[in-house]
Amino acid sequence: MKLRNSRAARFAAALLSAPVALAPMLATPAHAIIVFDPSNYAQNVLTAARSLQQITNQITSLQNEAQMLINQARNLASLPFSSLQQLQQSVQRTQQLLNQAQNIAYDVQQIDRMFQQKYGNVSLSASDQQLVTDARSRWQNTVGGLQDAMRVQASVVGNIDTNRTQMSALVGQSQGATGALQATQAGNQLLALQAQQLADLTAVVAANGRAQALQSAEQAAAAEQGREQRRRFLTPGSGYQPGNARMFPNSGN
Repeated sequence: MKLRNSRAARFAAALLSAPVALAPMLATPAHAIIVFDPSNYAQNVLTAARSLQQITNQITSLQNEAQMLINQARNLASLPFSSLQQLQQSVQRTQQLLNQAQNIAYDVQQIDRMFQQKYGNVSLSASDQQLVTDARSRWQNTVGGLQDAMRVQASVVGNIDTNRTQMSALVGQSQGATGALQATQAGNQLLALQAQQLADLTAVVAANGRAQALQSAEQAAAAEQGREQRRRFLTPGSGYQPGNARMFPNSGN
């Protein structure tokens, strides 16, 4: 009985003292207790840093793609300048002058026909009047060829100032090109300008050569005609015949 009484006394004493010991713990709410885990915090910071780096990389990639698209747009941008019309007009003016060649055009069949008629061997049966007519026709061809050559030369000289202006503009466009396409187009137009200048030079050479050829052909034909006229003059019975000349036919003397 004493043992039971002692156990009961200790249990009762424990019950009486328990509220006092548990009171501080029950006074603070459970959700207000903060537990700091350094390892977990470091892992979270590392994860956030990696996420931020990925976002930064994505932004950089988008910027690079945007810049690449901008560069492609620049490279595909067309040159806002064209000298093609002016170059074509210069070539057309020169071509028109060549097409206006007097008497003998730049045509192989016509040249062959004209040389057979006017510059070939002098016909022994042609009359003196026909010889004079042919000589005058050849002279007109020569003079016309010289005039045509000078007209072509004047046209080409007139194109020099236009070509200078176009070249200056094209060089400026090439230097200020924003992309590969614009630079290429400017370079192509510069090549077209050079081709037009070569066409002018070819026209001048052709016109000068035509004029010189006509002059040489006239001289050769004139020499042949001179020999024929000399032959006729020296031929007995058809050359010079002496006769009486009267200065005053109505005179009484």
